[in-house]
Amino acid sequence: MQLHLIRHPRPAVEPGICYGQTDVGLAESATEVATRLRPLLPESFTLHTSPLARARLLAQELGTPQVDDRLKEIHFGDWEGRSFADIGSAIDDWAVDPLGFRAPGGESPREMAARVLAWLEEIRQGNREGNRGQTPISPISEPTPRAGERAVGAGLPANGSSPGDSRASPLPREAPPPAENLVVVAHGGPLRAIAGHLLGMPPERWLGLDFGCGQVTRIDVESWGVVLKWFNR
Repeated sequence: MQLHLIRHPRPAVEPGICYGQTDVGLAESATEVATRLRPLLPESFTLHTSPLARARLLAQELGTPQVDDRLKEIHFGDWEGRSFADIGSAIDDWAVDPLGFRAPGGESPREMAARVLAWLEEIRQGNREGNRGQTPISPISEPTPRAGERAVGAGLPANGSSPGDSRASPLPREAPPPAENLVVVAHGGPLRAIAGHLLGMPPERWLGLDFGCGQVTRIDVESWGVVLKWFNR
């Protein structure tokens, strides 16, 4: 699967303002950004976007997107729309715990990443179902047992219960169809979570992935691993 990650164009917001899930407009033309990006994308692709206007408007210029709330930027709660200068020393608490800190009424980076990665797993599960009989898409796969060896978990039901266990497992969400080429238009936080997770980076290092506004990054997800092809074009 070719995965193209696009951060929204520059937002129409004053520098130093905390805007997170605030639905601000654009400071540049979504049409012009789409025109520049289109030659970098595959001829055909499945398109997903955050519902926030700064991402959705660009996605709509690129095609007909599937909109998912889980691709929204982190929610800063009571900090939304305030200047960082006004927030003041409360930001120091965030620096102490970059992944676990939660602004009043908002969500933590860890919570944001959890919903984004739940979306990603659904996409990858759809590809596994669409490529049944092939090696599942995974950065790390379990070794194939040698002749005469018993595979770990062999003989157990697929839902992980013990033989004779009558407890019913919850029905999974229906997997989306497989996507050979996937384009995602979203925000810095969700894109860091997607890329950092796929590339096997520890979450503490995800902030080093500085996605530029109106730029695209390509990651190839293969049966044998994940490759960062290029960043911020």
